[in-house]
Amino acid sequence: MTAEEQTAFLAGSKTLILSTIDGQGYPHSIAMWFSIIDGLVHMTTFRKAQKVLNIRRNPKVSLLAESGTHYSELRGLMIRGRAELVEDAELCTQILTDIQSRYYGSADASVRDLLRAQAAKRVAIRVRPERIASWDHSKLGGVY
Repeated sequence: MTAEEQTAFLAGSKTLILSTIDGQGYPHSIAMWFSIIDGLVHMTTFRKAQKVLNIRRNPKVSLLAESGTHYSELRGLMIRGRAELVEDAELCTQILTDIQSRYYGSADASVRDLLRAQAAKRVAIRVRPERIASWDHSKLGGVY
């Protein structure tokens, strides 16, 4: 995919698979909803989540978005980079509000108040890409 196609594919994706490395050296992969802020992937999770412990130990992560049900339709984007943990309730509120809007429609004042209360218990995860790989089998024209 071109850089523009990658950006559009990511923006149209509903879920990313976040992979961290656990204390035993194994991948720990989890589906995450996300927000794009200033061109970077942002997620939020509870401060005591396993993924947070893993990132504190080793900030190297990968993100995977994929689509397609048949081989000729497979498309994907893998981002390898470093995760930053950001202790900022306002950023967490921004992420949660964006996710609310993307998945459920706009957030009214009462929903934003609930999200702000949730954000107080959460940490933001910001991923700075170091390497991006993508694929689009529909471009292969049936030749594999």
